[in-house]
Amino acid sequence: MAAAPAVRFPVYGIVRMLGVAAVAAIIFWAIYFRGGMTLSSSVEDKLLLFNVHPVLMVIGLVALNGEALLAYKTMPGTKKLKKLVHLALQFLAMLLSLTGLWAVWKFHDERQIDHLYTLHSWLGLSCIIFFSLQVLLLLTIKIESLQWATGFWTFWYPGGSRSGRAFLLPWHVFFGVFIYVLAIATSVTGLLEKSIFMQSAKMIGRFSTEAILMNSVGMLLVLLSTLVMLAIVSPGTSRIDTYRGSSE
Repeated sequence: MAAAPAVRFPVYGIVRMLGVAAVAAIIFWAIYFRGGMTLSSSVEDKLLLFNVHPVLMVIGLVALNGEALLAYKTMPGTKKLKKLVHLALQFLAMLLSLTGLWAVWKFHDERQIDHLYTLHSWLGLSCIIFFSLQVLLLLTIKIESLQWATGFWTFWYPGGSRSGRAFLLPWHVFFGVFIYVLAIATSVTGLLEKSIFMQSAKMIGRFSTEAILMNSVGMLLVLLSTLVMLAIVSPGTSRIDTYRGSSE
């Protein structure tokens, strides 16, 4: 089996720069081109309510989630600290993504738009279900996030056995990467969907500055995800035994 590629350039720094650029670009789009954001439900603010959705999704499921995936490789300190940062970032990402979901759902309700009829909405709902954390597992019937719950119970809770952690660790890493890729696919299809809707409504031109910006954000997200996955699989300078050590 071929070895993972060794990265000879500062991939973690580039990932952070691209993550910041993606967040800045989507916020700039929402404020400069779409008029801003609000959680209000007044008549004149309904479009601004929608703008909350893409901004929080990119910040949560892409930027913070990407940082959480790389926390074991980029964070200095003890394994326990790295686990805490990893969980904290994912928990914050969950809160932001659920707020973003609430915003777009409320927007659809108030404008009497059907829910869940596009591929983007199917991907997005799947992503949030897989990613969502249920901290109080004893108080819920439906577990929406076996990924995080399993990660919490197995790698943070001290009661997990060493053999159990060693068995579940590769699956935890795999599903983490899978959910991240799903978040990128959801974001890109969302940008495409919004751009097509606005072009069909004659709100923007096909080669307008806004359309080009939206396409550029999509390409930026694809590049970001490529480097995040490269950073994950590459031994780099962070010692891959950091992951192995998590099972001990």
